[in-house]
Amino acid sequence: MTMQSPENPEKMEQTPPYHVPVMLKACLDGLNIRRDGIYVDVTFGGGGHSRAILEQLDTGKLVVFDQDPDAFENAAELQDDPRFLFIQANFRFLKRYLKIHRIPLVDGILADLGVSSHQIDDASRGFSTRLDGPLDMRMNTDQDEFSAWEVVNEYSIEELQRVLGRYGEVHNAKTLATAIFASRHNAPIETGQALIAILKRFAPKFKEFKYYAQVFQAIRIEVNRELEALEDFLTQTQEVIKPGGRLVIMSYHSLEDRLVKNFIQKGDFQGEPRKDFYGNVLKPFEPVNRKPIEADDAEVASNPRSRSAKLRVAEKLPE
Repeated sequence: MTMQSPENPEKMEQTPPYHVPVMLKACLDGLNIRRDGIYVDVTFGGGGHSRAILEQLDTGKLVVFDQDPDAFENAAELQDDPRFLFIQANFRFLKRYLKIHRIPLVDGILADLGVSSHQIDDASRGFSTRLDGPLDMRMNTDQDEFSAWEVVNEYSIEELQRVLGRYGEVHNAKTLATAIFASRHNAPIETGQALIAILKRFAPKFKEFKYYAQVFQAIRIEVNRELEALEDFLTQTQEVIKPGGRLVIMSYHSLEDRLVKNFIQKGDFQGEPRKDFYGNVLKPFEPVNRKPIEADDAEVASNPRSRSAKLRVAEKLPE
């Protein structure tokens, strides 16, 4: 899941909801839900999208994935629903777990790749650029030991430069990597705010918070291997979605959206279409919307984290 825009400081004292589902109606419309269908929400999070899908099912089934232990607890009241199955795992293992539960094909899959409000607003998780907490940023706090601390304190200058440049598109990645490397020789960089103190010296004027978010995004993607997981997941969707079924993906930054766009439109992550002998493009999906769907002004005003969301919908082609 992905870093969105920095939190609104005026709302920090309020108790936020676990997660406000972004573009809920557009996601449901994109899935084209049948009441007896089988659907998968691979990013349960706060469950807003999942609960809305369940409301539209009669004899159908909803399978959800989330590796975050907090998400499992948030789904507690749904566990007795016979239509509902929670799988506590990364969505890169989609096909494996569907096979374990004897679900060969599904009618639709939804993925909301954004970091949930709950994760951002919990300082102990380390995702926030405003709240002070440990350098963690793990999506799965139960199993994964590798965290943001290791990236910041143990990576070489070259490795830091790669992460910052590739995953955060930080323009002065080498300079910042060198500064981080030098700073930690005095003492380890333990918290997010300690890292921010270093970033302040290099952030562009009037764009400080965007810069902080780019750096945190880069580290978080590295910690959770997010782009690799996304590629694994997308590759498997072509094998488990029925012809005519829907793939609905919501992303929050250009790196993710580019992978999703290329996969849907070209059947290839690099945007180089595979073709048959006759020159026909070999791809598993057909885009339902040529351009990504974006939140309207009203939703952005009520939920600023929807500002950067891009929603793409595709339909599985016949074999």
